[in-house]
Amino acid sequence: MFKHLFKLIWNKKRQNSLLIFEMLVSFMVIFAVFSSIVYFYRNYMKPMGIEYERVWVVKYENHEKFGNSDSMVQYYETLRQTLKGMPEIRELSWSSGNTPYSNQTNGGGYNYQNKKFNRVDVFSVEDSYAAVLGCKLLEGRWLGKQDLVARNHPVVINETFREEAFGKEPGVGKLLGSWDDKEKFRVVGVVNDIKDKGTYSRPLPAVYQKLDTGDFHWLQHILIRLSPNADAAFESRLYNVMAGSMKNANIAILHLDDMLAVKDKFTLVPMIIALIVAGFLIINVALGLFGVLWYNINKRRGEIGLRRAVGASGRSVSGQLVSESLILATLALIIGIFFAIQFPLLHVFDLPRVVYIIAIGLSVLFIYLLVLVCSLYPGRQAAAIYPAVALHED
Repeated sequence: MFKHLFKLIWNKKRQNSLLIFEMLVSFMVIFAVFSSIVYFYRNYMKPMGIEYERVWVVKYENHEKFGNSDSMVQYYETLRQTLKGMPEIRELSWSSGNTPYSNQTNGGGYNYQNKKFNRVDVFSVEDSYAAVLGCKLLEGRWLGKQDLVARNHPVVINETFREEAFGKEPGVGKLLGSWDDKEKFRVVGVVNDIKDKGTYSRPLPAVYQKLDTGDFHWLQHILIRLSPNADAAFESRLYNVMAGSMKNANIAILHLDDMLAVKDKFTLVPMIIALIVAGFLIINVALGLFGVLWYNINKRRGEIGLRRAVGASGRSVSGQLVSESLILATLALIIGIFFAIQFPLLHVFDLPRVVYIIAIGLSVLFIYLLVLVCSLYPGRQAAAIYPAVALHED
């Protein structure tokens, strides 16, 4: 039977080639859409890694002039004690500008045994940073005061960096080199992955290094964890305290949960637009496929009538047309899978291989269902053709 179907398809290869090309284009578009959906869904299902509720970010641009470093350190230490004296504040930490869900990044490069890592997020933080965000240590310890006098810069890395650099080996005690290998960094702890770029983002390799007192020259962000009894009026009081301590500063108070919502919105909007465009394309493909099959039936009424006249049942005629459509879809999918499989092999867009594999499977299933749905009704119409009427028209 299949030999007969292939012969029928080959005899109309010019017409069928256009249908195969249409299915091929549809498969590639659906593959791209499913790759994005699977990627975002897998990221969405992973834990956030931090407790971002009731955490605020205070941004400031302090124009205060200090005579020396000691006066600067004393100034900020006084501000720290003033803030910690407020009962609504549980903990606080100065941080570099790449706070969670901000648009600022601080990239760095490291190497380990001649293996280089150039896409690493570097966070300059204080000892209390983990307590503010609720990070969980998987190995070792967090940064402390003893790390200020260490020979090799102590750092904490995240789980992703440990897996990329050391595989299944423990990370604590390993010695990382800078990109040019002029500096050494000793890993003293491994922390859980933090989705600091949003709910649908994938955690990048991250390194947390300790702030020094001299870093207050450029620091402009304070992370603050609030107690549950902090009300809406506290934000105004916090602003007044900051403004009273920094006479010439520009101060802004942001909420991490609001920053996360904005970040996720910017991630989802392009995805929604792509889904709408893909949806219109799928509708057009379905209508085109339906129209082509309907046209083929009308052109083959004589052939169908002859088959019915020699004893073919309506079910067999319908099955033939549906089988031809599925075979054409299979030929298109073979070509499409060949191109799609190049994405994980060539590391296109640097997505995990499992994302591409799942997307290929879902795309194949979707195309088969689309072709089956579009061919069932024309197949039923063909089965309802009376032999005498078809032969008479022919």
